[in-house]
Amino acid sequence: MKSYRKELTFNIEKRREFINITSFVQQCIDSSGIKEGFVLVNAMHITASVFINDDESGLHHDFEKWLEGLAPEKPYNQYKHNTYEDNADAHLKRTIMGREVVVALTSGRLDFGPWEQIFYGEFDGKRSKRVLVKIIGE
Repeated sequence: MKSYRKELTFNIEKRREFINITSFVQQCIDSSGIKEGFVLVNAMHITASVFINDDESGLHHDFEKWLEGLAPEKPYNQYKHNTYEDNADAHLKRTIMGREVVVALTSGRLDFGPWEQIFYGEFDGKRSKRVLVKIIGE
């Protein structure tokens, strides 16, 4: 069995953003030489998420609206966490959207269902952020 590890770095310009990272993950798979196994993709920041869903802009808008309804960014003073930071909502949004995904790897490709793609969700951006890709298999 072999393993491969790579950190992807994204420079997020906005506070919140969804980025399709499927092609970056596939590039890692190609570099690893692993054909059969599993791929773990996880956010390395407590205010970011990795999740699987459809790459459709209306859906991404719906995620943003839904998350903002559940954990609104403002007013900042509604959260006890916001004593020296203003990102309590980002922590809550990350908890809802999840930390990581695991995808089967078959014949060197992500073994997805129809329309599935891997996304990085940023909820407290405006700086460089990392995503870990760990591949295990043969």
